[in-house]
Amino acid sequence: RAMMVVRLNQLAAGGSGVEPALLEALAGALNSGGVPAIRQFGAIGTGDLHALASLGLCLLGELPWRDGSISTISLDPRDAAALMSSNAATLGEAALAVEDVRALLEASVVIAALALLAVGGDPDAYDPVVQEARPHPGQRAVAARLRELLGGQTVRPARIQDPYGYRALPQAHGPALDAAGQLDRVLSVDMNAASENPLVDVAGGRVLHNGNFHSAYLAGALDGMSLALYRTATLSAARLSSLMDAGLTGLSTFLAGEPPGSSGLMILEYVAQSCLADLRRSAIPATVATAVISRGVEDHAPFSTEAARSLAQGVAAYRVLLSCELVAASRAARMRGLAASGPLGVAMERALSALDPRTEDRPLDSDLDVAETLLAELATV
Repeated sequence: RAMMVVRLNQLAAGGSGVEPALLEALAGALNSGGVPAIRQFGAIGTGDLHALASLGLCLLGELPWRDGSISTISLDPRDAAALMSSNAATLGEAALAVEDVRALLEASVVIAALALLAVGGDPDAYDPVVQEARPHPGQRAVAARLRELLGGQTVRPARIQDPYGYRALPQAHGPALDAAGQLDRVLSVDMNAASENPLVDVAGGRVLHNGNFHSAYLAGALDGMSLALYRTATLSAARLSSLMDAGLTGLSTFLAGEPPGSSGLMILEYVAQSCLADLRRSAIPATVATAVISRGVEDHAPFSTEAARSLAQGVAAYRVLLSCELVAASRAARMRGLAASGPLGVAMERALSALDPRTEDRPLDSDLDVAETLLAELATV
């Protein structure tokens, strides 16, 4: 459905030469809940030909919609090539992924602030003087958010220098915010562009064959987002490990309860490292590859479709990783009897009231499930 919305919006920008009936058919399919069945593979970043062809066949009634219904629309066959001249499926997947990324990045800062309190971290690293000395936009934004969350809290630093997961959080998390901003900018252009080949220049009376179908900008922005997401995810895993360390928290190793020798939350480190492996794989740039097809005429490919798919997979792993950190930070806060005010107090109250307070060894599946449902709330406190 995201693909259909994007393609309808692009066609409305003009330049395709299609009949208005095609736009009306697309809008009608969206309004009636029509969803085409499209395969995962078949695009390399130079036009989502397979996916959009399937959409066209559904509109014509030659293929059923996913719910089994059949269209009975008559369209001009000359509009077929124009419908396919787009990366709409890739753009739709990318737009959905970056929306999820932004929410998770916001939630991550809240969870990190909670973890900082739990380990007795020093908020001086987020001081405006420090940030203005190296004023990258994302870095400054992360530090400002941390100051907002930690402002008014009673913080007694337990050490001179904290681990990087806390001390360098603005510097490592900020690039992910900047990467999301760049991806947003590329999506804003491409989702509203007449990416038609050929482009019909009505005013000039010309038909121009061109390369606006090539999605190198999108592929680069997607790869950059996946790389930045992996880098900040490693800090989440590092903070999780710090919460297991009695030397940092002053609590039991692995935040374990009774009896002695209990494993506590140790298994969450395994889960987190498994998530990191997925994030690391998804961060391998798709744009390092290319392809030469169509007897050499189509001699370059940015593989933006693969980059979008990788980002979506990385987002899924990042969500579970943050859930691990939230479970651990919440247990540490509960064990230390911490209290907080303002937005961080709201976040702490929501987490502690929702998560199981028991510390004895038990399966943690339900804890992770609950924590995952809390992420959207924490992103907006």
